[in-house]
Amino acid sequence: MANLNKVFMIGNLTRDPELRYIPSGTAVASFTLASNRVYNSAAGEKKEETCFVRIVAWARQAELCGEYLTKGTPVFVEGRLQSRSWETPDGQKRSTLEVVAQNIQFLGRAKGAGDSSRAAKPSDSGILPDEPPAGSDTAADLPPEGEETSGEVPF
Repeated sequence: MANLNKVFMIGNLTRDPELRYIPSGTAVASFTLASNRVYNSAAGEKKEETCFVRIVAWARQAELCGEYLTKGTPVFVEGRLQSRSWETPDGQKRSTLEVVAQNIQFLGRAKGAGDSSRAAKPSDSGILPDEPPAGSDTAADLPPEGEETSGEVPF
Protein backbone atom coordinates (compact mmCIF):
# COMPACT_ATOMS: atom_id res chain seq x y z
CA MET A 1 0.00 0.00 0.00
CA ALA A 2 1.31 3.46 -0.90
CA ASN A 3 1.71 6.20 1.70
CA LEU A 4 1.75 9.95 1.26
CA ASN A 5 2.13 12.65 3.89
CA LYS A 6 2.48 16.02 2.12
CA VAL A 7 1.09 19.46 2.94
CA PHE A 8 1.13 22.64 0.82
CA MET A 9 -0.12 25.86 2.43
CA ILE A 10 -0.11 29.57 1.77
CA GLY A 11 -1.05 31.88 4.59
CA ASN A 12 0.02 34.70 6.89
CA LEU A 13 1.87 34.42 10.19
CA THR A 14 -0.35 35.17 13.20
CA ARG A 15 2.66 36.41 15.22
CA ASP A 16 6.45 36.57 15.04
CA PRO A 17 8.16 33.15 14.93
CA GLU A 18 9.48 31.76 18.20
CA LEU A 19 13.13 30.72 17.71
CA ARG A 20 14.74 28.34 20.22
CA TYR A 21 17.70 25.98 20.33
CA ILE A 22 17.50 22.38 21.53
CA PRO A 23 20.31 21.07 23.79
CA SER A 24 22.29 19.81 20.79
CA GLY A 25 22.43 23.40 19.50
CA THR A 26 20.03 22.88 16.58
CA ALA A 27 17.66 25.77 15.93
CA VAL A 28 13.89 25.22 15.93
CA ALA A 29 11.34 27.87 15.00
CA SER A 30 7.60 27.60 15.45
CA PHE A 31 4.83 29.85 14.25
CA THR A 32 1.16 29.69 13.41
CA LEU A 33 -0.06 30.18 9.86
CA ALA A 34 -3.56 31.51 9.16
CA SER A 35 -5.01 30.36 5.85
CA ASN A 36 -8.37 31.63 4.58
CA ARG A 37 -10.96 29.80 2.50
CA VAL A 38 -13.74 31.69 0.73
CA TYR A 39 -16.82 29.78 -0.39
CA ASN A 40 -20.52 30.22 -1.14
CA SER A 41 -23.06 28.78 1.26
CA ALA A 42 -26.06 26.78 0.10
CA ALA A 43 -28.06 30.03 0.24
CA GLY A 44 -25.57 31.67 -2.13
CA GLU A 45 -24.05 33.78 0.61
CA LYS A 46 -20.30 34.41 0.39
CA LYS A 47 -18.54 33.03 3.50
CA GLU A 48 -14.97 32.97 4.72
CA GLU A 49 -13.33 30.66 7.23
CA THR A 50 -9.82 30.73 8.63
CA CYS A 51 -7.71 27.70 9.49
CA PHE A 52 -4.84 28.11 11.96
CA VAL A 53 -1.98 25.62 11.59
CA ARG A 54 1.17 25.32 13.67
CA ILE A 55 4.39 25.17 11.60
CA VAL A 56 7.77 23.92 12.87
CA ALA A 57 11.04 24.59 11.01
CA TRP A 58 14.50 23.25 11.84
CA ALA A 59 18.19 24.17 11.54
CA ARG A 60 19.21 27.01 9.15
CA GLN A 61 15.65 27.30 7.86
CA ALA A 62 14.50 28.00 11.44
CA GLU A 63 17.12 30.71 11.86
CA LEU A 64 16.07 32.39 8.59
CA CYS A 65 12.43 32.33 9.68
CA GLY A 66 13.37 33.92 13.00
CA GLU A 67 15.42 36.59 11.24
CA TYR A 68 13.13 37.58 8.36
CA LEU A 69 9.52 36.62 9.17
CA THR A 70 7.16 38.76 11.22
CA LYS A 71 3.50 38.78 12.12
CA GLY A 72 1.36 39.12 8.99
CA THR A 73 4.06 37.98 6.55
CA PRO A 74 2.71 35.77 3.73
CA VAL A 75 4.57 32.48 3.19
CA PHE A 76 4.28 29.26 1.21
CA VAL A 77 4.99 26.14 3.28
CA GLU A 78 5.60 22.62 2.01
CA GLY A 79 5.94 19.94 4.65
CA ARG A 80 4.55 16.87 6.34
CA LEU A 81 2.00 16.36 9.10
CA GLN A 82 3.26 15.19 12.46
CA SER A 83 1.22 14.34 15.53
CA ARG A 84 2.67 14.50 19.03
CA SER A 85 1.40 13.68 22.50
CA TRP A 86 2.74 14.65 25.92
CA GLU A 87 1.71 15.00 29.52
CA THR A 88 1.66 18.36 31.27
CA PRO A 89 3.34 18.81 34.67
CA ASP A 90 -0.11 18.57 36.31
CA GLY A 91 -0.79 15.20 34.64
CA GLN A 92 -3.09 16.25 31.79
CA LYS A 93 -2.61 14.50 28.46
CA ARG A 94 -2.23 16.78 25.45
CA SER A 95 -1.75 16.22 21.75
CA THR A 96 -1.23 18.34 18.66
CA LEU A 97 -1.07 18.02 14.90
CA GLU A 98 1.49 20.27 13.22
CA VAL A 99 3.30 20.72 9.92
CA VAL A 100 7.04 20.05 9.92
CA ALA A 101 8.31 22.39 7.20
CA GLN A 102 10.50 20.91 4.50
CA ASN A 103 10.44 24.02 2.27
CA ILE A 104 9.41 27.57 3.09
CA GLN A 105 9.17 30.34 0.54
CA PHE A 106 8.88 33.93 1.73
CA LEU A 107 6.20 35.58 -0.42
CA GLY A 108 6.71 39.19 0.64
CA ARG A 109 6.36 41.67 3.40
CA ALA A 110 3.29 42.02 5.53
CA LYS A 111 1.07 45.00 4.82
CA GLY A 112 2.24 47.98 6.79
CA ALA A 113 5.54 46.36 7.77
CA GLY A 114 7.73 49.35 8.43
CA ASP A 115 10.88 47.59 9.64
CA SER A 116 12.76 46.84 6.45
CA SER A 117 15.62 45.22 8.40
CA ARG A 118 13.38 42.20 9.11
CA ALA A 119 11.72 41.99 5.70
CA ALA A 120 12.68 39.15 3.37
CA LYS A 121 15.48 40.16 1.05
CA PRO A 122 15.18 39.12 -2.61
CA SER A 123 18.19 36.81 -2.24
CA ASP A 124 16.45 35.09 0.69
CA SER A 125 13.07 34.67 -0.98
CA GLY A 126 13.72 31.31 -2.63
CA ILE A 127 12.59 27.96 -1.36
CA LEU A 128 14.56 26.93 1.72
CA PRO A 129 14.84 23.13 1.97
CA ASP A 130 15.46 21.63 5.38
CA GLU A 131 14.70 18.59 7.52
CA PRO A 132 14.72 18.18 11.29
CA PRO A 133 17.82 16.45 12.59
CA ALA A 134 17.53 12.69 12.97
CA GLY A 135 16.33 11.69 16.43
CA SER A 136 15.25 15.21 17.43
CA ASP A 137 12.90 15.34 20.36
CA THR A 138 10.07 17.72 19.50
CA ALA A 139 7.99 16.86 22.59
CA ALA A 140 9.63 19.76 24.45
CA ASP A 141 8.27 22.09 21.77
CA LEU A 142 4.85 22.57 23.36
CA PRO A 143 2.11 24.19 21.30
CA PRO A 144 1.23 27.79 22.03
CA GLU A 145 -2.18 28.44 23.48
CA GLY A 146 -4.51 31.20 22.44
CA GLU A 147 -4.98 32.78 19.06
CA GLU A 148 -4.72 29.72 16.81
CA THR A 149 -7.93 28.39 18.28
CA SER A 150 -9.86 31.64 18.03
CA GLY A 151 -12.14 32.41 15.12
CA GLU A 152 -10.60 35.79 14.33
CA VAL A 153 -7.60 36.57 12.21
CA PRO A 154 -5.17 38.30 14.60
CA PHE A 155 -3.49 40.61 12.06
